Amino acid sequence: MSQSFQDSPKFLTERLLRDGYGGTLAEYRAAGGYEQWRRAVTSLQPAEIIDLVKDSGLRGRGGAGFPTGLKWSFMPKDSGKPHYLLVNSDESEPGTFKDRLLLEKDPHLVLEGAAISAFAIGARTIYIYVRGEYVYPRECLDRAIQEAYEAGLLGQKLFGTDWSLDIYTHPGAGAYICGEETALMESLEGKRGHPRPKPPFPAGYGAWGQPTTINNVETVANARPILEHGAGAFRSVGTKNSPGTILVGVSGHVNRPGVYELPMGVPVRTVVDQVCGGMRNGKALKAFYVGGSSTGLLPAKDADVTLDHDAVRERGVMLGTAGLIVMDEDTSIIRATRVLADFYDHETCGQCSQCRVGMEWSYQIIRRIEEGRGHPSDLKTFADLIQNFSGGKTICAFADGAAMPFKTALLHFREEWEEAIRRANPQMADSPSEEPQTAGT
Repeated sequence: MSQSFQDSPKFLTERLLRDGYGGTLAEYRAAGGYEQWRRAVTSLQPAEIIDLVKDSGLRGRGGAGFPTGLKWSFMPKDSGKPHYLLVNSDESEPGTFKDRLLLEKDPHLVLEGAAISAFAIGARTIYIYVRGEYVYPRECLDRAIQEAYEAGLLGQKLFGTDWSLDIYTHPGAGAYICGEETALMESLEGKRGHPRPKPPFPAGYGAWGQPTTINNVETVANARPILEHGAGAFRSVGTKNSPGTILVGVSGHVNRPGVYELPMGVPVRTVVDQVCGGMRNGKALKAFYVGGSSTGLLPAKDADVTLDHDAVRERGVMLGTAGLIVMDEDTSIIRATRVLADFYDHETCGQCSQCRVGMEWSYQIIRRIEEGRGHPSDLKTFADLIQNFSGGKTICAFADGAAMPFKTALLHFREEWEEAIRRANPQMADSPSEEPQTAGT
């Protein structure tokens, strides 16, 4: 089923590849924009849209890869309560910047997709939660919303029906934890961005205690092409269990970093060598984070892995948001891990002790090793620490996400860690001691 990246359709970026396309309402409508929104409201039932999205096999593009149509079907029917759609644009995962492209360059695609998604779940209000640092993307989105209201595409009694829809943007304040869906809802309600225990799940008790669905920007953007081209066309691209295309954001040591719409199932090596023009300065590939930092690290020998949920899971990592971070042969894995540990230590909300203490302790151990002060017992202590704060022991998945780059860096590059400790302890034997020690500074 998977196609070469050259032949693959561009469901999301076809307009962006046209010279001079500016993403205005006039340009978007000239390319068929909002016709699927009109069709949804005037000709389709919500259940029909949900079934179509189920048939397409679309999986969430926000990290977990949960089937989108199935998620929509969890919303209660005829509950008598207001339903909400929250679009998660708190794009704070290190290495991830795909949603920004859509918000800045084709905001009406996001709005139309979100509107169709809201109709499918019975929501008459949409909140788009935008990362606090995304000032310009939010301005682009707000202008597009104003254009849509003025054109009668949002508001009351749309297209001569009784259906109404309002869309609002809400800026975050730069907190990574608010990308977690329940923390996002807390923040939206004006509270501290602390994740909520689950259950209850958002579909039953979400924003302001009402039924709520949270989707990623890229996920809802796919609603228009699925309605426009059909579930079969979407399924004709990608793999059986991961159909369609995906926006791959490539950063790091490649010649042409950027965002590329590629078929699910494209090998990482193809992305690096062909899509991105190879490694920068002719260096060799050393390692890569598959889909953002919290999805895990793989060595160069695994570059044949394909970007789909099943293939990467078999290698012990996750597809996440397809934020591919590429590192060359000169990269220090210890240094890269220290940078991430500093980030996770800063961004934990501190609600769970495993996370609050574990992130700080991890950073201290990694910093000590990176600065040439590592102790022979540090790797054993670090491994035990990771095991203690991961594995579903916390309210949200923050700790497990932080554990992924730590675990995979130790797994695939242990010799580099051991060599750093040997240099700091020239008197020690060939391999570090397995005796644990308190990890202080």
